[in-house]
Amino acid sequence: MKELHFDTIENNVGESLGVSTWQTITQDMINQFANLTGDDQWIHVDVEKAKLSPFGSTIAHGFMILSFAPKLVTELIELKGIRLGLNYGFEKVRFISPVPVNSEVRMSATLAKVERDETKVKATMTITFELKGSEKPAIVAEWLNVFM
Repeated sequence: MKELHFDTIENNVGESLGVSTWQTITQDMINQFANLTGDDQWIHVDVEKAKLSPFGSTIAHGFMILSFAPKLVTELIELKGIRLGLNYGFEKVRFISPVPVNSEVRMSATLAKVERDETKVKATMTITFELKGSEKPAIVAEWLNVFM
């Protein structure tokens, strides 16, 4: 686990923050996400119809996979000297490869940029969701967080 300190976070720009554990994406997870978001497109939830799709099975929502970022980043970094961290947004999100049901993903991160003012730090991490067994990643994005 990489330790990032509020006072010296700039020293880590350009460094890898590590790689998370693999996460298995189940149909139950996909169904729960569909229920919560109302995105119940057949490619996600209709197991029989999805068998006839180019993917051969249901696939996870791209936003579902992206939503694992807050959970998985806690496996990578420990924040020191920070009272509060907030999601600030995403830049350049790309959904590169579909994530079939029962596949595994993991997240890696690099600290790409740090901007500081008197009270806060805005940190940009480049995150990549790797799809086990695939040469291409599932998702690549720039994730912005504000630390105070």
